[in-house]
Amino acid sequence: MPDTDEPASFGEQHELAELFTRLGRELFTQRRLDDVLLVITRRAVEVVPNAEHAAVSRTKKDGGFETVASTSDLPPRVDAIQYRLKGGPCVDAALDDAVYRLDELSIDRRWPEFGRRAAEQENIHSMLSVRLFLEDDDLIAGLNLYSSKSHAFGSPDQTNATLLATHGALAVEAARHRDKVGNLERALATSRQIGMAMGILMATHKVTEEQAFGLLRIASQSTHRKVADLAAGVVESGTLELPPLPQKTRS
Repeated sequence: MPDTDEPASFGEQHELAELFTRLGRELFTQRRLDDVLLVITRRAVEVVPNAEHAAVSRTKKDGGFETVASTSDLPPRVDAIQYRLKGGPCVDAALDDAVYRLDELSIDRRWPEFGRRAAEQENIHSMLSVRLFLEDDDLIAGLNLYSSKSHAFGSPDQTNATLLATHGALAVEAARHRDKVGNLERALATSRQIGMAMGILMATHKVTEEQAFGLLRIASQSTHRKVADLAAGVVESGTLELPPLPQKTRS
């Protein structure tokens, strides 16, 4: 069994510090959440060399979990076992805000059924799972590391994985904030265009504000186009094509 708890030498510590510096710069240049998660998993096997595979588990809208940004097709298969069993290190680390280190899955007493299946079916014998601490509770996620060797991870690996999860969580929050700001800016721009279009229709057709919006909705239903797109066209052209009114029948 390797001595995985041996402290890193000065040279190794310096190299690790440089790696985390580069990682921080790389993470905060990513604009999309999925890209941030991909960087986290790819760098995890560098920060924790004893890890053969890495992935992130995160909550879905239906309340379950999914595996994303995996470095190979193995983590999703391993994680699927615990998702079916509704328990395991990946899930519980994220839910419990804890770090779970499994030295030998086949005999681990915390998740015996998951451990036995993961060892027998996928030849995974060690795991290390760390929660990504996010301020917004609508997304819960955890970083997971996998190895085919027993006792693959030691205390230094756990420390490095926790540091990586901390860096990653900050980058995830930044990406989500940028996404929210971008959505808000788009919503405000759309709202302004709809307001301008309604003003044009009110002046052109001598109608009220409510009636002007009604005209946009009627045109939207008849043309199967979004109100926002029609509003942009009104602002550009000053006109709105309306469907022909139904002819009155004579009695």
